[in-house]
Amino acid sequence: MNLKSFLAFAAMALGSTSCFAEGAVADEYKAMTFMVFGGIIALTMYITWWASKRVHSANEFYAAGRSISGMQNGWAIAGDYLSAASFLGIAGLISLYGYDGFMYSVGFLVAYITVLLVIAEPCRNIGKYTLGDILAFRNNPKASKTIAAVSTITVSIFYLTAQMVGGGVLVKTLIGIDYEVSVMIVGVLMLAYVVFGGMVATTWVQIVKAILLVIASLILVALVWAPYGFSLPGFLDGVIHNEGVQGQVRKLIGTAAANMSAEDLGQRFLEPGLFLKSPIDQISLGMALVLGTAGLPHILMRFFTVPNAQEARKSVVWAMAIIGGFYVLTLFLGLGAAIKVGPANIVALDKGGNMAAPILAQYLGGGADSVLGNFFLAFVAAVAFATIVAVVAGLVLASASAMAHDIYVGVIRGDHATPDEQVKAARISSVIVGVVAIIIGIAAKGQNVAHLVGMAFAVAASGNLPAVLLTLYWKRCNTGGVVLGMLVGSFSAIALVMASPNMTYPKAVIADAKVVLEGAPAKEAVPAKASAGFVCELFALCQNAVPAKPAAEAKAPLPMKLAKLQASMATLADPAALAKAKKDAGKMEKEIKKAQEDMKKMEGQTASLTGLEKPFFRLKNPGLLSIPLGFLMVILGSLLYRDKRAEDMWDELYVRQNTGIQAEGSSGH
Repeated sequence: MNLKSFLAFAAMALGSTSCFAEGAVADEYKAMTFMVFGGIIALTMYITWWASKRVHSANEFYAAGRSISGMQNGWAIAGDYLSAASFLGIAGLISLYGYDGFMYSVGFLVAYITVLLVIAEPCRNIGKYTLGDILAFRNNPKASKTIAAVSTITVSIFYLTAQMVGGGVLVKTLIGIDYEVSVMIVGVLMLAYVVFGGMVATTWVQIVKAILLVIASLILVALVWAPYGFSLPGFLDGVIHNEGVQGQVRKLIGTAAANMSAEDLGQRFLEPGLFLKSPIDQISLGMALVLGTAGLPHILMRFFTVPNAQEARKSVVWAMAIIGGFYVLTLFLGLGAAIKVGPANIVALDKGGNMAAPILAQYLGGGADSVLGNFFLAFVAAVAFATIVAVVAGLVLASASAMAHDIYVGVIRGDHATPDEQVKAARISSVIVGVVAIIIGIAAKGQNVAHLVGMAFAVAASGNLPAVLLTLYWKRCNTGGVVLGMLVGSFSAIALVMASPNMTYPKAVIADAKVVLEGAPAKEAVPAKASAGFVCELFALCQNAVPAKPAAEAKAPLPMKLAKLQASMATLADPAALAKAKKDAGKMEKEIKKAQEDMKKMEGQTASLTGLEKPFFRLKNPGLLSIPLGFLMVILGSLLYRDKRAEDMWDELYVRQNTGIQAEGSSGH
């Protein structure tokens, strides 16, 4: 299939009207929405067409011919890193949980200090295209490239699935296109970028997407902040005194709100503990975010696109500035959505709050019934869609590189494939990965995939980072340590997540649904066991015990509450009160429907996907245990295994990683 026919298929998929359903955008504004989406997609397709004429060798396909400047690469790294989780997810978390949501922004930003100080320049100096090349410099090439390829594909698939599902849900929620078709559109566009344009197209699509994302965020923040005179104290004071924010805090903390004033409730929104309630969980999550970034294969690949080590350092500085600025903006986006749209309205559209930023844009433009409001909504949604596609393209390129360059060229062909064979293998691998991504994305419909992003970071931090870091900085590190560390670190991270509260446990889902449909008596509070400090808490992590919850008030069945509300609506004379009652009734109906669907879905099930009836591992992120375990296994494996090549190559690696001498001659070794 040539580029022209491929683009025709994409246009046909995007223009199909038979797949429409009810969306957040009214029918009269859908044409405008498609025009905005189409304009941004057309721009990225033009970039792909332009890039396709520049890709003739493996070096151009994998590394853009090492022709990307530090500033350009910084913008591309930002485009690769600022995923839908950053733009949609973090803004949503801040809008619902305040301070705790912003901690994700801080974690993602601080991660780049690790990348700048210890990873970027050395990897650029000793690698060629992939994570496998870095590890193969002084270790057994075939063993290193094989284990690196497996890890790269694993991390990418976890991350890919979350992005594909996010793209499908975004388009379905806002426009009404069927989920399956939405996922296919994401896949078609992503394949076009990678197969025809390689790293050149992927880089420039990521640059354009990052610029659009920053512009969209700046516009929204300016509109949110302007009424407060661009004063931070004035803006935060507006958050504290907002009734919607106070109501959200009251809902989150339950009976503890009884003795708090309205202002205290608003202040509580700007304090920690509403979402990340366990300090140990916060530490574990922070470790995975900060250390995982330095082990993400699609981020490491970006440092091979610059011409020298100086540009590699410069690209990280640019990336930190752009990413840091953007994450500061997420604070205003999230809090702005909380005070302008309201947490209750955000949750009504999406339980996780992922639509907070797009709906804020619609509100700031004049609301759901205004042309400007729907134009803002369309623009922000289109930028979010471009964000997803660009990140997916980077992930697919990383996976395809692992398959084609590490496995086929490095392991099977022993680095003796011709340039034409390498490019052909890369494109075939891209198609395979893309098709798999589409299939997984469709299969994951309706599933909670939020934990997959955390799993990707955990695997990268537990398996990839220890191997890369110790290979670069420890003379005794060798093939045995790299293989053992990556295997144990990655497997332990995956296993702990699969046994954590992130998974769906049918009994808990059914119990929650019964509370809604049947009501539940007040439960006695079970006193938590006193902790003798951090060590005792750490030993308790793998116990089956669940943290104690405060005593809950007796809950009447929601259908009964709905019936009473509907009966009283006939007596309401005040239009405002009637409108509020109708809105509350609508929310109750949605909750009842959701509870009924959950009961039906979980009927006959008692255990999670892994066969557990309740979490075995209490933390949501395994980094606190799996990351030290990964480092320990690299050290033990290296001490127990003898590898003369690793020792002989240390001096050359030390000189090259610090000076960049002969970096241009980097090969698969």
